[in-house]
Parts: sequence; C-alpha cells; structure tokens
Amino acid sequence: MGSLPPPYREFFNNSSSKQDSIDPDQLLKLFKAQQNYLNHFFQNLDLSQTLNFTQTLLNAKGSIYFTGVGKSGFVSQKISQTLVSLGIKSGFLSPVDALHGDIGILDPQDVLVMFSKSGNTEELLKLVPCAKAKRVFLISVTSVKPNSLMGVCDLNVHLPLERELCPFDLAPVTSTAIQMVFGDTVAIALMAARNLSREEYAANHPAGRIGKSLIFKVRDVMKKKEDLPICKEGDLIMDQLVELTSKGCGCLLVIDEEFHLLGTFTDGDLRRTLKASGEGIFKLTVGEMCNRKPRTIGPDAMAADAMQKMESPPSPVQFLPVIDQDNVLIGIVTLHGLVSAGL
Repeated sequence: MGSLPPPYREFFNNSSSKQDSIDPDQLLKLFKAQQNYLNHFFQNLDLSQTLNFTQTLLNAKGSIYFTGVGKSGFVSQKISQTLVSLGIKSGFLSPVDALHGDIGILDPQDVLVMFSKSGNTEELLKLVPCAKAKRVFLISVTSVKPNSLMGVCDLNVHLPLERELCPFDLAPVTSTAIQMVFGDTVAIALMAARNLSREEYAANHPAGRIGKSLIFKVRDVMKKKEDLPICKEGDLIMDQLVELTSKGCGCLLVIDEEFHLLGTFTDGDLRRTLKASGEGIFKLTVGEMCNRKPRTIGPDAMAADAMQKMESPPSPVQFLPVIDQDNVLIGIVTLHGLVSAGL
C-alpha cells in the first residue's frame, strides 16, 4: 500500500507541471485499469454465495434493510431504493441512528444487509448485537477476508476486490463500483423471480418518462376529431393548404363520407408535387397524390410503441393516424405530442 504501480506512476508524474493538464493516453489507461479490476470481480465472484444471498432476499417474510457507513452507506441507500421501485419492502438503516432509536423499526422477520469493504467497520460491529437482539437475519457483504463481520453474521458474501483504482489503494472507488454492480444485478434477479409485469413496474413510477412510457396509451396523447386536419380525396390540393398548415400536424388525413381513412398527404408530399408538377398542382386533387398505405396505430396501443413505430425503417415519420378496428379515423398522434407529454 502506498506504492504507485502502472498506470499510476506515469500518470501522476506527468501531472506535476505548473499548468496541469490531463493526458488522454494516461486517462485511457486508468479506465482500462478499472475495467481489469472489475473483470477480476466478475471472474472470481462466488456464484453459490450470490445465489444463496439472492434466494434469502426473495424468501424474506418481512422487509429488507441495508446499512453501511460512508460510501458503502450511499451504495446501500441506492440499492434499497431500487428494490422499493420494484415493489419490494426495503429501507436504509443508518448504523449510527439505529443505536439511538431507529433500530426499533426492525422486526424478527426482517433481513439486515451490511455493506462494508473491510468488514471491520466499528459502527456496524456495534450494531450487530443490537440487531441480533431483535432476531433479524444478518448478512455481511464485504471485500476483505477474514474480517470481524463474517464471524457474527448469519450469511456472508465476499465481493472479490483486486485493488482500488486509487494510486494509494485507499479511496473506495473500485470497491463501491462492484458493490453497486452486485446489488443492482441482484435486484434485477429478484425482479425476474417475482415476475414483475410492465404494468406493476409502471405503477411504481407514475411520474417521469419511465412511468409515462409504460402507462400512457395512444388515446391519452392523441389529437381528436375536432383537431384533425381532414379532407376528402376529391378536394383540390391548393384548396386544402390552410387545413394542411393550421392544425400543426404536418399532414392531411384523407377520409371518405364514413370517416374511413383513405390515405395521408404531408407537407413533404406538397413540396415534391409542386417540384414535379409546377403549375399543374392547381388541378391536382389530394386523392391523386396521397399515400394510400400510411402507417397507422390503434388507440389502445402504448404511446411508447407509437414512438417506436414512428422511428422504424424504412424512414422515420412525424405522425401516425389513429384508427379503430374498422379503419375509422379517430385521432392522430404526433412526434411533437409525444415529446411534449414527456415520452
């Protein structure tokens, strides 16, 4: 400890000039070194321990609490929040606050997961006998062995750590990275084991893009009949310019008397027709130049699917007519509308 192995020695020696600057080659070496340390973790992780840990969390009858000090505490909070977002009863328990009353939240059916790089964190060791008195199941997740926590917990998980990326092997950067990777991967394994549906996941994320993309349907974001830029196939193109430009959709929706969708005519079609026909455009009808096979979508499709359909090959489009099962036009969803809705 305290030595500067490659790539650190060269990196830090090159950073001693009066006007400091970052050498891109040395920066790349640091990222590659971190990648190698993470690979060491993946290659040496005990899968049987990880499986036992994950199964224990899945079988927990009560809540799953996480605790840690310093950077490990931040990781513990994040993992706990991830589980909560998946509908799993979880929380973060500060080891210091626990000794001043917060330990009262623990129940004999709960699980307490202790994250610590060294496994010798004083605050966690003080918490152990108090947690045992509450009869909770204790799990240690550590990277240095042997350690004190391993001898007092019901289950132990070792996260293999070659060294910290820090040149002095002190700052917890690689150790916290593998803690986060481990915890989040276990969380997704729990998500799969619980067969969490898209709808259940969305219910836990009602705000923001995640929830909206899983909750909003096309009918929730589409423009309806009174705002639709509609016309008949026999209408002259030049007579429909106001309708084409005033509704903010960038198109005309061509319908028959029963409101069946016959095709679409876009502002791009207008430019191409004008270029090809010149003054002849004054005699052309919308039906002669419209697209008879436009992409469409149903009102009960997910809004996120509408976005994906707009962006799909052979070329992206800016809108989708919304039709029912009888091809009756009932609305239009636009890319601008989806973006405005936060999707």
